[in-house]
Amino acid sequence: MLIYKIMTADAWSEFQANDRFTGAPIDLTDGYIHFSTAEQAQETAAKHFAGQTDLWLIWGDAPEDAALKWEVSRGGAEFPHLYRDWLLSEVSGGAALPWNGTAHLFPVGMQ
Repeated sequence: MLIYKIMTADAWSEFQANDRFTGAPIDLTDGYIHFSTAEQAQETAAKHFAGQTDLWLIWGDAPEDAALKWEVSRGGAEFPHLYRDWLLSEVSGGAALPWNGTAHLFPVGMQ
C-alpha cells in the first residue's frame, strides 16, 4: 500500500539532499511523521494546506517495520504515522501539487 506526504518544495529538496526526512514542524512536535492514504490525501490538503502553493505530494510503499503505526485520527479514520525518519530509498514517486485557486490538483488516478 502506498502512503502519501504533502510537503513544501523546500522540504522536498532538503529530503533529496539529505537522503532522509525528519519531518515537518507538526511532525517534530507530535513525535512522528504524518502520512495519508490515497483516499485521505485530498482531505488532508484541504484541511491543512488550503491556499498554499509550492507543494509536493511524495509517496512510497508503507514501511513494513514496527515504526509505522496506523492510528485513529481525523473522523475516526486510521492514518499512517511513522515513528522514525523517512528514507529517500523508500520514496517511489512525487508530483507537484499546484493550487488552482480553489483546491490542489492531484495527480491523475488520485482524484
